[in-house]
Amino acid sequence: MQLLKRIFDLYLHGSVHVALAVYALVRMTFHFFHIDYNPPMAFFAFFGTIVGYNFVKYDELVRAKKLKMTPERKAIVVLSFASFLAAAYCFFQLERQTQIVSVAFLGLTMLYTLPVFPKIGNARNWAGVKIYIVAFCWAGITLFLPIINADLPLSQDVWLKFCQRFLLVIILILIFEIIDLKHDDASLQTVPQKLGVKKTKWLNLFLLIPFYCLEFLKSDFQIIQLWINFILIGVIAVFTVFASPKRSEYYTYFWVESVPVFWWLLVIILK
Repeated sequence: MQLLKRIFDLYLHGSVHVALAVYALVRMTFHFFHIDYNPPMAFFAFFGTIVGYNFVKYDELVRAKKLKMTPERKAIVVLSFASFLAAAYCFFQLERQTQIVSVAFLGLTMLYTLPVFPKIGNARNWAGVKIYIVAFCWAGITLFLPIINADLPLSQDVWLKFCQRFLLVIILILIFEIIDLKHDDASLQTVPQKLGVKKTKWLNLFLLIPFYCLEFLKSDFQIIQLWINFILIGVIAVFTVFASPKRSEYYTYFWVESVPVFWWLLVIILK
């Protein structure tokens, strides 16, 4: 039992679960825009997420020399290195324009993590900015990269999907911020720190409305997708209502991060 828990913790702390969520959103982009499955594109997003998230989580600790190399962290280093090689291989299978946009998102990740501007620190610590950078990267990587790689135009439907996906990530991050309230530094000025837990929950529930209504604006919206999204916002609403700083990390790191995978599975099963 202890071994299974260690494997599960490595799966979560090594960012494999969040990478699966990104992979699911890429697959949904393929589905919605009728793009043939492209393994290099899908796995570039998957392995790139593992590398990017582990770099973001552990880089500052390494530079501050506060990271004790436990067996789990050694395994994460090996996992991250293997994922880097896999992402690099997939990168060179992508179209040139996709590679250029990917490098731009890499630059955003570096800005988010490294103290590029010494006096103001990295973007991760800019009050109120972190949530928008993360949402932009998620929406851009899971939507724009597959669209650009397939040489499709950035149509109105693409931008509507971008807004919808951007909102989804904001909504999920707000749940994370409620859970992390007891750990976050006050200088971060997260939404729950400024509004309180109750008002943040109301804000999250309100944001579900435009997230759902954007589906009506699509040029080829389908009734079944409205039902799928209705189920989805119901699940997210439950996660929001029961979010609390007293919850364990598994509440967000596994259950909340499973939302994109759940959405993808709903699309597969019901369509």
